Amino acid sequence: MVDEAMRRALVHLYPRLRSFALRLAGSPADADDLVQHACERALAFDHRWKPGTRLDSWLYRIIQNCWCDEKKSARTRFQTSLDDAANLFADDGERVVDSRLILEATCRELHHLSTEQRIVLILVCIIGLPYREVAAILDVPIGTVMSRLARARLALARRIDTAASKAPADN
Repeated sequence: MVDEAMRRALVHLYPRLRSFALRLAGSPADADDLVQHACERALAFDHRWKPGTRLDSWLYRIIQNCWCDEKKSARTRFQTSLDDAANLFADDGERVVDSRLILEATCRELHHLSTEQRIVLILVCIIGLPYREVAAILDVPIGTVMSRLARARLALARRIDTAASKAPADN
């Protein structure tokens, strides 16, 4: 039987889980499905969670595994989302437009990174987890996390630069 404390913790963690899933899957609908599937798995296999360990790390791992399973079965669809752009504040319209364009390019190019690079980039740079925790979630050495993150940042910057150079120039 599922512990009531775990149910409350799942409700509390839901916004963070959805944020991770949204950045991983690329669309709100897919993110919601992913979090729901991961929560169902967590509740069904609650006996596998070790009390005293971080529940959020365990859930991030479940979400990652669910997403990889869905990707392998070719059911995941990518769709760029600008939901985060609504939270941007600027003094003038030009800064808002520039920020939205940068965010759109970053979201679009993020989905072209390898799965391993994308997951590390999301966990470290967007969710803000420490390297050691990401290494535990992914079950890899901390050096692998650092290496994947460095390669992901470089690849993302190159993709954004390439996309910007191909964009039509303003007159």
